[in-house]
Amino acid sequence: MGLMISTKKHLSRRTILRGLGATIALPLLDGMVPAFAAMQTTAAKPVRRFGAFYLPNGMSMASWTPKGDGSGFAFSEILEPLTPFRDRLVVLSGMCSKEADPLPGEGDGDHSRAQAGFLTGAHAKKTGSGADLEAGISLDQIAAKEFGKETQLASLELALESYDLVGQCEDGYGCAYSATIAWRNAKTPLPMEADPRAVFERLFGVSDSTDRQSRLSQIRRDRSILDMVTGQLGDLERVLGPGDRSRLTEYVDSIRDVERRIQIAEQQSDRELPTIHQPAGVPESFEAYATIMYDLLALSWQTDLTRVATFLYGREKSVRTYPEIGVPESHHPISHHQKRADHLEKLAKINAYHVKMFAHFLEKLQSTPDGDGSLLDHALLVYGAGMSDSDTHFHHNLPVLLAGGGTGQIKGGRHVRFTNEPPLANLHLTLLDKLGLPAERLGDSDGRVKELSEV
Repeated sequence: MGLMISTKKHLSRRTILRGLGATIALPLLDGMVPAFAAMQTTAAKPVRRFGAFYLPNGMSMASWTPKGDGSGFAFSEILEPLTPFRDRLVVLSGMCSKEADPLPGEGDGDHSRAQAGFLTGAHAKKTGSGADLEAGISLDQIAAKEFGKETQLASLELALESYDLVGQCEDGYGCAYSATIAWRNAKTPLPMEADPRAVFERLFGVSDSTDRQSRLSQIRRDRSILDMVTGQLGDLERVLGPGDRSRLTEYVDSIRDVERRIQIAEQQSDRELPTIHQPAGVPESFEAYATIMYDLLALSWQTDLTRVATFLYGREKSVRTYPEIGVPESHHPISHHQKRADHLEKLAKINAYHVKMFAHFLEKLQSTPDGDGSLLDHALLVYGAGMSDSDTHFHHNLPVLLAGGGTGQIKGGRHVRFTNEPPLANLHLTLLDKLGLPAERLGDSDGRVKELSEV
């Protein structure tokens, strides 16, 4: 079915091109703004987007924590890649996740509790049975319940390390606790997708064909998904203004570039990869892998296919190695640094490497127009870990930061240091307010973060 275009009416915000089983949603263009709004030279009302990004195995805290408080803080070694986005950052020190601490007689399992509680503020029930899992609904899924009413996908769960939701993993805890950070409800952990091709096809390759494998093989051999809708793209470009034509060209080029990189990774997937728990078809380079997944997330927001996402750099106790930055040792053993300077230095390198990937994502969002600003202006992002000092499994003074403009809801350029150890869930409750989704409580929250009321 071709795209019907009328020059007398504005284009729908959900305009989609269709062809041969491929679906391509379009970004927000000026032509999608209603005529009366265009006459008033105003942009479409921006939508709010939320993302959560989780780091496993704690942090090298001395290299993470900024020097100084308030607006006069100095970037630390780990946070230095975020310098260009200073006015869009709030670094938070001193928050805690008490629900990740063990109950009397509960024993080990700090990694599982840390990850499960990051967005839920709940205590993970110690059980190896998949039928008996229990944590709490996560912040992202509260947002997804509302925002998902207006998008094709309620939320997107991405990971850079694949791990099953079933089975028993850490000290009697089910694997699900360290396989995801997204919980639809207290009993339902959501799987996270680690294969870029699967994510790409979820966004752009929906098909009703019963012979799916044959269709995918044909696409990979002969042409890209975008080639299937070339004629419709041409029809659309003829009715767009110069600015929209340029914006559409940049968007299409971005999709082609991501697809090309995925295809290259697939061609290399027959090689023996040095990293652990990576699905076939992902890039050999961790940086290339993270970049593709971040670019896919940016595209999903640019097209308004979803407004909510979670991103897992790796599961707790991840043993990924990073030889490309001079850390050939496994991540988890290095995180148990025992205060050794060489181990702390290597842990800081890993932490800074992860931040570098996040900075790429922020740059992508900042350079992508969205309504009267950019995707970064209209996003609210939380980035951090479920433990601070990984050597002692410490769940207090967590490394956490906020990024994005939150449609004017967040005043950036600050380092806020708390001395009363507020629950991390207080932050989540406050973020729900900023997203226009106020709630009475989330997990172990006992109030709001008043320091974020200033805008």
